[in-house]
Amino acid sequence: MRTLHLATAALLSLGAVAPAAGAAEPVPVPGDGLYLTVSGDGETWTRGVRLECVPVPAGHHPYAAESCAALAAADGDLDALEGQPWRCTEENAPVTAAAHGTFAGRTINWRRTFTNACTLEASTGDVFRF
Repeated sequence: MRTLHLATAALLSLGAVAPAAGAAEPVPVPGDGLYLTVSGDGETWTRGVRLECVPVPAGHHPYAAESCAALAAADGDLDALEGQPWRCTEENAPVTAAAHGTFAGRTINWRRTFTNACTLEASTGDVFRF
């Protein structure tokens, strides 16, 4: 039990270290990563992957490098992702995308429902393409 307390204290102390004033980039946090999911209407199906961007893009995401670059360009704000410039049908087949975890040391808890899979991809680009 003492080992667990020491390990917890060590991890907490790592999180207490702030970047130096004027630092250009956030300090990478061990274990930084997002669990991304997409589920169908009424959660009739769900699929998900883990995406890690630090120190290099990793995880089971088929477009890990592209997704990490898109997230970095949006400063971790999934609502600000550039997406794909194409038009979608107006088919009503809702899908819900979610992202939970950390990106660049910040906690992310994001969830949004889209009209269909095409509008999801048009809005989020490669990030939820798995």
